Amino acid sequence: MKIVVVGPGAFGIKHLDGLKNIDSAEVVGLVGRDAAKTQAVADEYAIPNVYTSLEEALESDADAVILCTPTQMHAAQAIACMRAGKHVQVEIPLADSWEDAQEVLKVQEETGKVCMVGHTRRFNPSHQYVHNKITAGELNIQQMDVQTYFFRRKNINAKGEPRSWTDHLLWHHAAHTVDLFAYQAGSKVIKANAIQGPIHPELGIAMDMSIQLLAENGAVCTLSLSFNNDGPLGTFFR
Repeated sequence: MKIVVVGPGAFGIKHLDGLKNIDSAEVVGLVGRDAAKTQAVADEYAIPNVYTSLEEALESDADAVILCTPTQMHAAQAIACMRAGKHVQVEIPLADSWEDAQEVLKVQEETGKVCMVGHTRRFNPSHQYVHNKITAGELNIQQMDVQTYFFRRKNINAKGEPRSWTDHLLWHHAAHTVDLFAYQAGSKVIKANAIQGPIHPELGIAMDMSIQLLAENGAVCTLSLSFNNDGPLGTFFR
């Protein structure tokens, strides 16, 4: 499969590292706004084509596109990819509004192209271990209690570089747990309650959140998230 990766930042590079392990995957293009930076990454990964716009890349013979772009671009770019005849994987979240998410679904149904979201946590070895136990009838999820704690005061990525978008507890962290809960419970979420703390004056985001989920089969999830964790344990997810 011929693939174009959009976004040569921290997560784009994670995808490129992963794709090297898949014999049937060939990265044929890399898209980035900074031509020099994008070319440098392309040279490192032996990617033959560099583009500065998604529109240009969609004219290629690629089969699929992986979007590692700012959140606010996800829905429109996913739709553009499918309408151009490409399968697409979108980094979380699929969209930052219900209306946009529904439009992506509509276009997926119209085109028949694969549109998948990067909910990778369910594939972690520890979660697969639990899931296999559930599938075998040895375990049953009655309540999932999750804590996601960071200390964040600067808008930087995993490489320590400034982001062009702002990390968000709901869109970029809670989204993983919502998916994992539905996956492990084997039941769709039918009710959600959420509250958030004060908005940070510079980052413009809530630094603390609490979320409750109820699955159709009665399973419950309690999720606590914070960017204010400066304790002795440091950053952790459990």
